Amino acid sequence: AEDTPLSMPDGVETYHYLDVCDSKAISALAKNFSRLHTLINCAAISRRDEEDDVNMFRHVIDVNLIGNFDVMKSFESALIASKGSIINIASMYSFFGSPRVPAYGASKAAIHQLTKSMALKYAPKGVRVNGIAPGFIITEQSQKGRDDQEHYQAVIKRTPFSRWGKPDDIAGPAIFLASDQAAFITGQTIVVDGGYSIG
Repeated sequence: AEDTPLSMPDGVETYHYLDVCDSKAISALAKNFSRLHTLINCAAISRRDEEDDVNMFRHVIDVNLIGNFDVMKSFESALIASKGSIINIASMYSFFGSPRVPAYGASKAAIHQLTKSMALKYAPKGVRVNGIAPGFIITEQSQKGRDDQEHYQAVIKRTPFSRWGKPDDIAGPAIFLASDQAAFITGQTIVVDGGYSIG
């Protein structure tokens, strides 16, 4: 897909829409940046109960893992120029099984590991690489799971805070990891799941 500039609120200069599986589009966008302070890799898909199909499995891996790696590599020079920060969005499924979304789980486990590997690679160049592993968050992507009332209530019952997470619950840790307050943190993945994974 080609980059498509759209109007944005005051303070935001440009918005670009592209396919993270399109290396040419990513490279073209990256050429517009000589410096980049923060890169948040959050492009991902899941296809509940459809990922047993090998073609769907491959597509999920292409988007969630290879696409995110491609973005990191394409913006590498701009991040190095600003001694910036990369934040990869992993998942609680980075750490335990996900039978209804096996490709999603595999891709997010790989993102967790890739975060460590790229942190080692970029540390000598002053770039930090960390991750955030959200739990069950109310987003468009989780709609199918939330429509399953048995699943929806089971998440609430297991989560110590007795609710699903909100996007704002992820924003705070992202701001912290991007800031100078996290200047000595790299290669780490912060779990933000309301305690779901400790139960």
